[in-house]
Parts: sequence; structure tokens; C-alpha cells
Amino acid sequence: MPVHFPLKLVARRMLAPTVGHYQFVRDDGQPLDFQPGQFIQIHFQHADGTEARRSYSLATIHDHTLGPGDAVDIAVSFVPGGAATALFEGLDIGGQLMGSGPYGRFCLQPGDHNARYLLIATGTGVTPYRSMLPQLAQAMAGRGAEVVLLQGARTPGELLYSEDFHSFAEDHPGFRYVPCLSRERPADPHPDVRHGYVQQHLAEFAPDPARDIAYLCGNPDMVDACFEALKGAGLPVPQIRREKYVSSTPVKR
Repeated sequence: MPVHFPLKLVARRMLAPTVGHYQFVRDDGQPLDFQPGQFIQIHFQHADGTEARRSYSLATIHDHTLGPGDAVDIAVSFVPGGAATALFEGLDIGGQLMGSGPYGRFCLQPGDHNARYLLIATGTGVTPYRSMLPQLAQAMAGRGAEVVLLQGARTPGELLYSEDFHSFAEDHPGFRYVPCLSRERPADPHPDVRHGYVQQHLAEFAPDPARDIAYLCGNPDMVDACFEALKGAGLPVPQIRREKYVSSTPVKR
């Protein structure tokens, strides 16, 4: 059985019109350390008393071992009428939720020797990649790995954590940040901004089984489409690591 622990809200802000950034600390004096790419579960009750849980990938830029009092970040999508949405919208600073974890294996692997990572995300599925940035920097500096991040959103205002990825790209020449916008482009777009869905632009980057490992996280339709495209390009299944977000819940595939 998972061990539940109290989480105290210490900060929050809006990332996009329907997505909030929430920062928690464990409220029992214990650390909440995790591997970049993992998620925690939030446990609560529906109005009829039935037990419920939702999973949220940890977005914390993870560059050290977290100790007691160190905060972790998650991104929460607000869905009209959703039970979890009501839970988070009604939570004040200092308020407490019950959590468990961390869980999951959607992580960079120490034995990887690939020349390039293809990171693909939609919506809050981009949060694991934010936490991986220090590890990606080490892979680029230590073994010359390249990284391409394709992030799908409808509008520029819905590109979660884009300021972090833009800044990282400026400081790391081996990192390429490619926002893919399906509805609205910025007035003065960067040359790497694309119009359309991430799966429409994946072929541009010529996935190569001899050098690539791909990560897929987000909308199930996107994950399935990109998975098939990567297999079609010759990538074996072990080189395609994926999680699907169903009702804000990462599902390991």
C-alpha cells in the first residue's frame, strides 16, 4: 500500500487561462525527493464520499537532492465541473492535501548513449521535461547529446513554461525548442515556431533509430500518432518512451 503524506500549498500562479502552477512542501517534516519525469498522486473524496485520486507530473527543475522543506511544483489543468478542479481552486495558501508517491519510470536512463533526444509534449505533458533540464544539460555537456523539444499548444499563451525552455535554449546550443501552435501564432514568431500539431512536424526532424530516443507525453491522440510515426521511421519500441494524460492522469505505456 502506498504511504500517504500531507502536502501544504506554499505558492500558486496561473500559467495559462486554464492551467495553474502549484507549489507544495511535505507537511510532515519528510523530504519529497523524486527522479525527473516521475509524478505524485493527490487523494481526495468526491461529494458522495467515494475515494478519488489524480496524478500530476512533477515540474520542479530538479538539480539537487530534495530535503525536508524543499518544494515541488505541479501544473494543474482546470476543467469546468471537475472534482479535482474544485479541489485546487478552493485551496488557499497554507491549505493541505493528501498525496502519495513519487511514481513512474518516465525518466532519463543512466545507460542511454543516444546522440539525440526527441521530446514531444502537449498541454501539461511538458512538465516532466522542465524537471529534466539539468539532466539534459549534463548529457549535452558530458557526451554531446542534442535535444529537440516539440511542444504543442493552441495559442502562445498556452505554451506552459515556455520562458524556461526559451532561456535554456539560449544558454545551450545543443537544445532546440520548437513550439507548435495549432490556432494562433505570435505576431513576431521565432524561426523555430511552427503552425499546426506536433505530429505534423515530427518528420521534419528525421527521426533516426541509430541516434534517437523519443519521449512522448500528453494528449492520447498525439501520443498514439507520434508513436506510430516513430515506429514507421524505424525506431524500436524500447527507444520510444511514453505517457498518456487521461483526465490529468499520467498512464504508463
